[in-house]
Amino acid sequence: MTQSARNDQDFRALMGDVKPLTGVGNRADPGTRRRRPTEAQLARRASAQAMTGKDSFLSDDFVDLLPPFDPMEYRRDGIQQAVVDRLRHGGYVAQSRLHLLRRPLAECRRVLPSFIQEAHAFDLRSVLIVHGRGREIDSPPNVLRSYLAKWLVQFEEVQAFVSAQQADGGLGATWVMLRKSERARAANRERQQKRRG
Repeated sequence: MTQSARNDQDFRALMGDVKPLTGVGNRADPGTRRRRPTEAQLARRASAQAMTGKDSFLSDDFVDLLPPFDPMEYRRDGIQQAVVDRLRHGGYVAQSRLHLLRRPLAECRRVLPSFIQEAHAFDLRSVLIVHGRGREIDSPPNVLRSYLAKWLVQFEEVQAFVSAQQADGGLGATWVMLRKSERARAANRERQQKRRG
């Protein structure tokens, strides 16, 4: 008797009088009916659909690809160069980070607006976005990096952004400076008035 035949005989002896269940579909069986989505699943779907409508101002149309070894830099009018230099050299603490490495472009386009808007709502000023950088101009990380440069300027909340230093991710990461919220500005004015007396 072969080993395989012995194993089959042992298995049958162990199973004895066990009978398969009837009337219960096997989950792996493609013939089983799908259950209706739960209330929580429907709510999550509705929320996701609402979010995709909210971030539609970010376009995934044509973008000029950045050379993979060129740093990114942008600042709005009125932002001092010293602030940008301090941001570039990691002079601000990363109050939040967003990791976009190896994520599809469509997913990055979807999560970026909520990240920026939530960071601004919580009065965060400096955030770090990790996106990666390819060696070729048309590599996926460099394409994402190019779109990120295009998208960030479209946010009213973004005052400046620069490529990070090597210790923070180099050209594969971007520091973003957000403007103060109205609540933070009011608190700042109140502190200054108290100081003046």
